[in-house]
Amino acid sequence: MTWSLVTYRSPKGADTVGLRETDGTVRALPGYAGRSLLDLLDDWDRVAPALRRLRVDELPVVGGVRLEAPIRYPRKVVCAGANYFAHLAEMDVPRPDPVGAPYFFLKPPTTTVVGPEDTIVLPDRPGRRIDWEAELGVVVGRRARDLDESDVAAHLAGYTVLNDVSARDRLGRTDAVAPPFGFDWTSAKGEDTFCPTGPGVTPAWFVDDPQDLRITLTVNGVVKQDSSTADMMNSAFAVVAAASRIMTLEPGDIVATGSPAGVGAPRGDFLAPGDEVVVEIGELGALRNPVTDAAASRAAVDRDRAIA
Repeated sequence: MTWSLVTYRSPKGADTVGLRETDGTVRALPGYAGRSLLDLLDDWDRVAPALRRLRVDELPVVGGVRLEAPIRYPRKVVCAGANYFAHLAEMDVPRPDPVGAPYFFLKPPTTTVVGPEDTIVLPDRPGRRIDWEAELGVVVGRRARDLDESDVAAHLAGYTVLNDVSARDRLGRTDAVAPPFGFDWTSAKGEDTFCPTGPGVTPAWFVDDPQDLRITLTVNGVVKQDSSTADMMNSAFAVVAAASRIMTLEPGDIVATGSPAGVGAPRGDFLAPGDEVVVEIGELGALRNPVTDAAASRAAVDRDRAIA
């Protein structure tokens, strides 16, 4: 039985760590009351063996809950860019030979990370071009620095689904002080709500081969991305190892491993208010997010405050 660790909001309004089966059933985790998923990941060496022994069918089912972002919040979200061969081809980038080391950027974790069914908020500005990028997220379970690729598996907790939402209109800077500063990755990747994750963190022992996972993304039911992690230039483990040679990776950090072909930019196809984006990877689950604009988001907040 495959399951994932989730964070859910109970009817009483408290965030609780739980377990989600592939059919969507959410179960409580007795013994972990009051602890967040980040707490469990901080103690992963001790917690993981106990989780592997769980009799899932004996855990109490909980209903009427809302799933939150599974890790609230990662200390870091480290993203690898341009890591699929077919994605390079669609962006008119020649196939590299040999393949170089991964390229990285960061997303601000507490403001970009949202969960299942949370809204992707499009900024209020003319000419916005907001794109989708389905990605496999690797979740760190043990502090790591300067890893070899062969050491990575021992430092992982699991995997999650991630959408690296990207503002294509913000990437190139026409006002850069000099050509080397012409790309603004922070502006393109770091806007609020631009990192949906979830529905949970699937423990690594359920994933036999992270390079053999189907990865799809739909917008309003229309398939935009349909690929396999086998198309990665640098494997998921190679990406994590490379990141660890730049910075110390800590429990709960998410390392995003790049997006396959099918992004909107080459076709001028971008997100609009009212869209629904769904990302699915293997048996990790479906990450579903509606899309709105900032004005509608503010109006919804005002309505909620008025009701409260």
